[in-house]
Amino acid sequence: MYPTTPLIFNTFSIVARDRASGMFGVAASTKLPAVGVLVPYTRAGVGAIATQARTNPLLGYDGLDLLQRGYDAEETLKILLGSDPEPEKRQVGIVDSRGRSAAHTGAEADPWRGHVTGDGYAVTGNLVAGEEVVLAMAAAFEASEGETLPERLVRALEAGQAAGGDKRGKQSAAVTTVKDQPYPYVDLRVDEHPDPIVELRRIYEVFKVQMLPFVEALPTRRKPKGDFGEEIRGSLIPADGLPQADGEAPEEDLPPPQDLQITPQGS
Repeated sequence: MYPTTPLIFNTFSIVARDRASGMFGVAASTKLPAVGVLVPYTRAGVGAIATQARTNPLLGYDGLDLLQRGYDAEETLKILLGSDPEPEKRQVGIVDSRGRSAAHTGAEADPWRGHVTGDGYAVTGNLVAGEEVVLAMAAAFEASEGETLPERLVRALEAGQAAGGDKRGKQSAAVTTVKDQPYPYVDLRVDEHPDPIVELRRIYEVFKVQMLPFVEALPTRRKPKGDFGEEIRGSLIPADGLPQADGEAPEEDLPPPQDLQITPQGS
């Protein structure tokens, strides 16, 4: 049996699988700090889960274990809710290894509450402005097919916020994805910010340029040495070499974050 401690994440989120790459991911935002700590759960080759409202984090961990054992999304959701003493207080979204999705919105989750499921994704929201929030997220996700999964997830968050988002306001946002390795592919969080989804977009754009080539080159099960060629090395180390141990990079080489102008999709 699960404990009844009420960790309340009134939030909007999306779980998804990308058919082309097999990647899984979750994106979420809420008017509480650190939504990325207890809402999203992913495992390469297995699936993705979001657990929110009166959050029970064990649903995320146990759900991934069930998916890995071969249960599909609907079966996993049924088992999880049957083992939870207060399913009416939970909200859960699941996508499995074949892109099948399932979702549950408990009758005691804060209104507006509800969910939308589709091919390869599930969108959930509680204490949001209205049904338009989850519908906008689903539409944005479907319309962006062909883009990378992290991009599609961020666009879904942007669309949800543009449609009203969390009734209480804005505070944190997160996006996490896994590809074909145990470690994350993209895993970014804005734990406390007055405009977290805009900030998440800014960080993601920086990450794509500065870190994604490095992530792509990391060691894998098939390539234990990775692929750290000169091109990758050149993208990480300045042409004049690394700074001395007791020195710092010149301030002019490090533009402040606000100099990077990003226009969020869907806002």
